[in-house]
Amino acid sequence: MNYEYTQIIHDLLLKYADSNEAEKMKRYMRNQYEFYGLRAPQRKELVKSLIQNHGTPPEEHFQEIIQELWGLPERDYQSIALELLDRKIKHFEEEDIELLEYLVINKSWWDTVDWIATKHVGHYFMQYPQNKKAVTGKWIDSGNIWLQRSAIIFQLKYKTHTDEDLLFKYINRCLGLEEFFINKAIGWALREYSKTNPQSVLEFVDKTPLSKLSKTEALKAIKKNKRNEEKNSKGDEGA
Repeated sequence: MNYEYTQIIHDLLLKYADSNEAEKMKRYMRNQYEFYGLRAPQRKELVKSLIQNHGTPPEEHFQEIIQELWGLPERDYQSIALELLDRKIKHFEEEDIELLEYLVINKSWWDTVDWIATKHVGHYFMQYPQNKKAVTGKWIDSGNIWLQRSAIIFQLKYKTHTDEDLLFKYINRCLGLEEFFINKAIGWALREYSKTNPQSVLEFVDKTPLSKLSKTEALKAIKKNKRNEEKNSKGDEGA
């Protein structure tokens, strides 16, 4: 380990390690990563203690420390790196998109990619909207499923600020891909946007040859609302 800050995290992880939980987590993640066995509440407590006693990583080495944590074998290091990035979310520099892209395409799996895309990338483009189309356009055309997934879901929390044309455009670019993580992302993005603009999502789903998975996911919230409305309507009739 090149940085003292990383060594401090390592020592804390050893203190919290739970071999039984580590084995469960490893199986859950299809044996792709090793774990120390920290659950989310423990990890948050660790990070809170870390920052209280040692502060956040020094700014001049912040990127290098995040990348060093990313390169270590146990998945807990990557989760802690993202917790530290959470603290920087309102202070991203314009060039930080390069770090976020690096994190998406390395050690890639849904647990880190979805965190980065919906939280960090989403905030970054709120701060630097002038970079949104160029960067995400490159991602959607990259052939890398994790960059493509990020381009589809980065607006997940935008609600009324969602660029609908961009979302629909990126979904259309990915039609026909037989990739679970892309089709799931399409459905997820549409489902969340349907909570803001259900009619627009219904019209898009109706005219677009989505995969069965994407369509099912896209309509979940709309169908749930319809069932609730019907239930309430029957209740009113019986009153």
